[in-house]
Amino acid sequence: MLTSVDTDVIRVLGDPLRLKIVTLLAQETLCTTHLVEETGAKQTNLSNHLKVLREAGLVETEPCGRFTYYKLCPDVLAGLSEQFAALAESARTAAENKRACP
Repeated sequence: MLTSVDTDVIRVLGDPLRLKIVTLLAQETLCTTHLVEETGAKQTNLSNHLKVLREAGLVETEPCGRFTYYKLCPDVLAGLSEQFAALAESARTAAENKRACP
């Protein structure tokens, strides 16, 4: 069953810009400057979205001089993937179960 933490992560990933950020970070660790270039978002807007992703546990920061790099936390996504796989398996099993109407 999905927990409240899982549903929070799903909600966070429901934003198109955040999903794009996560998709980019799945390919490589990037700094804010790279993410601004790749997404076309304003730096302040991007920083707000990165804060939400950090608070949800989806990304970690890595300071490097005057830059901050962001990397994806794959375990959070893997856990969510396992939950969806379990739901899919349950749906396959329950496909024949039909509750009678009163």
